[in-house]
Amino acid sequence: MAVSTVRIAVDLLGGDHGPAVVVDGALQACRADPGMQLLLVGPASVADGFLRALDPDLRERVGARTGPATAAPALGSGRGLDTTVRAAVRAVADGSADAVLSAGPTGATVSAAALGLGRWPGVRRPVLAATVPTAAGLAVLLDVGASVDATPATLAGHAILGAAYASVALGERPRVGLLSIGHETGKGDRVRRATDPLLHELALPAGARYAGLVEGDDVVAGDRADVVVTDGFTGNVLLKGLEAAFDLTGARPAGAPPRAAALLGVAGVAVVCHGAAARAHIASGLALAAHLHRTASVATLTDLITAPGIEMPDNSRGDA
Repeated sequence: MAVSTVRIAVDLLGGDHGPAVVVDGALQACRADPGMQLLLVGPASVADGFLRALDPDLRERVGARTGPATAAPALGSGRGLDTTVRAAVRAVADGSADAVLSAGPTGATVSAAALGLGRWPGVRRPVLAATVPTAAGLAVLLDVGASVDATPATLAGHAILGAAYASVALGERPRVGLLSIGHETGKGDRVRRATDPLLHELALPAGARYAGLVEGDDVVAGDRADVVVTDGFTGNVLLKGLEAAFDLTGARPAGAPPRAAALLGVAGVAVVCHGAAARAHIASGLALAAHLHRTASVATLTDLITAPGIEMPDNSRGDA
């Protein structure tokens, strides 16, 4: 069966290790997927050199778009700056690409995607969802970096988005858990204590159900929840700790999910890799982006969160 074409805009200046690693990973993904086409976005002085060095079999599937010679800043969204990640997002917005990938600063990528592509109905804060291996299979962890601060309404919105995503990514009616420091009612900080009863009453999409509070060891075991909801600060710390543990012990299972996160809540496919991503991580992120486009994930997930009876919480007040 022929593989459908997917065009992915790649932020050349994202990533801590420079454009060469980003391009190496992009070409690895392109060789593995005969339907993948790449649009390298960055300054001509960088992109042109890579294009000239391409193997003949890839030259028809890799192009470039001249972008600003400015990477997104490490802090803040770079408001007012024209950066490579914004140029890559514009390629999706104008139809030149089907998806965007960046390993640049998370805040800048989230901001560029939200402003350049728009948001899903009722979503004020997009969320980064990572699929992580567990002893029982796979689990969706969110947020892993898009919203560092959170209110109960923010976390309730994460639960809805995570349930919808898990129902598609994992193919089941997911159990949703709220990450805390114990299973008992009343455990956790003020935000967690206020969120727990809210989730008990919240209607979740795709037949998902709220399973209550979960702890860090439950994430590893995977026997209490298929979706683990938390704020972006805690989720990012947990995700990096899990990845480091896999690397140190060699325990990362074969066929483990990509080391990249899908940006949920924006009207287009956007995937974020960690700044320290190596070639293989960039390649796995591109494979995820291709899969999300080919499965029409944005339309499917939008339908799920706007289904009758599902209502995104209003987090427009008091949200930091």
